[in-house]
Amino acid sequence: MRELDDALADIEAIRRRVAAGTVFRGLGPLALAATALIALGLGTLQTVAPPQTSLAFFLGWIVAAVICVGVIAAETMVRAGRAHGGLADAMLHQAIQTFLPAGAAGAAFAAVVGRFAPDDVWMIPGVWQVFVGLGLFAATPSLPRGAVLAAAWYFTAGFAVMMLSAARPELSPWAMALPFAVGQAMLAVVVHRASLPGASDV
Repeated sequence: MRELDDALADIEAIRRRVAAGTVFRGLGPLALAATALIALGLGTLQTVAPPQTSLAFFLGWIVAAVICVGVIAAETMVRAGRAHGGLADAMLHQAIQTFLPAGAAGAAFAAVVGRFAPDDVWMIPGVWQVFVGLGLFAATPSLPRGAVLAAAWYFTAGFAVMMLSAARPELSPWAMALPFAVGQAMLAVVVHRASLPGASDV
């Protein structure tokens, strides 16, 4: 039994190494484009009907983020199974592990600022965008090469939003909507181009 366990462990290690060196093709352009539209839609809604509190402002974006994750996950699971076959589970696990630290850091930052420094909540949108950029940078070895442009966009946009917000420290729906809509649209274009017949991973 020990020899069998060792053999299974070796196979799993090989699967992880192969997954780490394989471009992840589970992301779908339609889901990514849909999340860009969701960001624009919520930005418009919060402009027309401004939230009365910062908590309501961020709850709207948290709900939107959950919906976006669900939309992306649904398409990703289907595409990953078709694109990677038996490696699909390993590829999905690796993708989650890559983005989880950035997502957890963003959630922790928002919770700490909201609890202990409520006057500084204007920083949260920019910091969230920086964390998304860092998560994408971490994932670039497994994504089409053009994804690094979206990572750079999020990283740069996050600091730009913080600098602009510092001059007028209030929450703006478009400080969230525009950077995320542009970033997700960029990812959608990159993923779409990478999925075209004969396309390289550029």
